Amino acid sequence: MESTTPPAPISKAARVTGWIMTTIPVLMLVMSGVMKIAQNAEVVKGFADWPPGSAVTIGILELACTVVYLIPRTSILGAILLAGYLGGATAVSVRLGGATFVLPVVFGVLVWGGLYLRDPRLRALIPFRS
Repeated sequence: MESTTPPAPISKAARVTGWIMTTIPVLMLVMSGVMKIAQNAEVVKGFADWPPGSAVTIGILELACTVVYLIPRTSILGAILLAGYLGGATAVSVRLGGATFVLPVVFGVLVWGGLYLRDPRLRALIPFRS
């Protein structure tokens, strides 16, 4: 059952802050995806214990999820896909024992926080009230 009440307008400050919060993880994800596809020396070294071609496949997946996130009509689906991707990155980081697991968690918060600030549909779905 759809609500007939239109979502509350978003202030310019919230929209700008949302786009800034969105840009940070998007730039990181695009850079990371391109490096995986280009087979950067550091990426090849990092994926040495993985099956051949894994880095390219993961890079394509990373870029595809990011593109879906950037399209306004599919941004919520993109955020869900990126949450899954970043959750996997967090799990791998924890499994390998590094302290880098914090980075995908922070980027996940930025993905959802930025979307919440700029998308009235998400605000209507998850209304925070005082």
